[in-house]
Amino acid sequence: MASLDIPSASTAQLDALKELKSSFTLTTDRLHRIVEGFVHSMNEGLEKDGKNLAMIPSYVKTRPTGDEKGTYLALDLGGTNLRVCEVSLKGDSQFDIVQQKFTIPQAIKHSNARTFFDWIADCVSVFLTDHDKEPSPTGLDIPLGFTFSFAVAQSSINRGTLIMWNKGFTVEGVVGRDVVLLLQDALKRKHLRVSVAALVNDTVGALMTSAYQHPSSLMGVIFGTGTNAAYFEKAGRIPKWIQSADGARDAADVDEMVINMEWGGFDNDKDVLPLTFFDNGVDRETQNPGKQIFEKMISGLYLGEVTRKVLLHLVDRRLLFNGRSSTELNQPYSFDTAYMSTIVADETPDLADTQYTLESVLLLPPTTPADRAMVKAVCYMLGLRAARLSAAALASVLTVRKDVLSASKTTIGIDGSMYEFYPSFERFLMEAMAEILGEKLAQNIHTTLSKDGSGVGAAIVAMVADKQREMFGHN
Repeated sequence: MASLDIPSASTAQLDALKELKSSFTLTTDRLHRIVEGFVHSMNEGLEKDGKNLAMIPSYVKTRPTGDEKGTYLALDLGGTNLRVCEVSLKGDSQFDIVQQKFTIPQAIKHSNARTFFDWIADCVSVFLTDHDKEPSPTGLDIPLGFTFSFAVAQSSINRGTLIMWNKGFTVEGVVGRDVVLLLQDALKRKHLRVSVAALVNDTVGALMTSAYQHPSSLMGVIFGTGTNAAYFEKAGRIPKWIQSADGARDAADVDEMVINMEWGGFDNDKDVLPLTFFDNGVDRETQNPGKQIFEKMISGLYLGEVTRKVLLHLVDRRLLFNGRSSTELNQPYSFDTAYMSTIVADETPDLADTQYTLESVLLLPPTTPADRAMVKAVCYMLGLRAARLSAAALASVLTVRKDVLSASKTTIGIDGSMYEFYPSFERFLMEAMAEILGEKLAQNIHTTLSKDGSGVGAAIVAMVADKQREMFGHN
């Protein structure tokens, strides 16, 4: 790890770093206990709704083979932008994508249902016109997959009611209504021959994109600003789906179904995770205290804030920056997780990159080499902890699906800035999973970047919806 052997540091500074290291270190035994709690929560969520792990059935009941061909539209609605994509599946695990991005105006985020979905339909119309993608007069409607990154109670592969808005949206008249039907009505009003075939969570999209390219894929994961995962679960292990009308009808014919875990809510009761004083402080000051506890310990949105609190703790003890701070560092969420990546990767003489971040970006007074080394050590500790907690979550799913892992190579498709850009994040993941699962099983694990999976994956799920209609005669 980042060395705690800092020659110019005082004894008090070194003692403080050792104390922090003790707080943030996750032993193999502690990882095993977290996995045990995670598996228990998974089983609870599969049994009934209303648990910390929601374990939402996606109604995706078949895997892509990679041989499928066809052209599908996809919508990817996020907090800032709407992406409209055309994905051409070419077989042999290959695809082409054409996409266009539309910034969502603030007025649209605070409008009403009709205005909001009419705006989305207008964007689809612009895309089809700009790219000459209108279907022929005698052709079939263009199938579309809809990635809707908000809390939805899904009831089939192309049905789902909005539970609540977040990310700054307050569109009236949508909560409690089926977002697919609202979108389909808007498309009809614009005379667009587009049929919404599937409603998709972004992690389900990441999984399906990975599975189209790598048939051995078991999981799709987001390690970015937020975190979540989806995986293929044995249908017989989903009691709440089996007891539903859809499950009663299809359970005998379905081997697996993709589950959207919503794992950011793991351990909201704070019984299992090793939360520190700093973690509890971040949680208490969020808009949703007591919720998304796991996410607040590992995701890009919160990791820099936990680090900022640790640094200010050292400042207040006069162990860092000679007890001085800055207006910028005192501002909540000013210490971006991207700064951590830069600092952890800094191998320059006297940590010049770290010095630039601290003095030129955060406008701190001149820092010493010891200051910079301490900041790097803190960033390293918290990044390592985040990766090892992430590995525990992955290992929990792999433990539940050990039947797959023990039989063959198992691929995990991962998207997100933590996985893609944070130094050594993938190596930390693999090392921790080997500790938890053992070297032999860990050798079967392969992680791969599932870039932009939410858009491509929505198109693939639209394709899967077509296949399922052929197999089951319904969605």
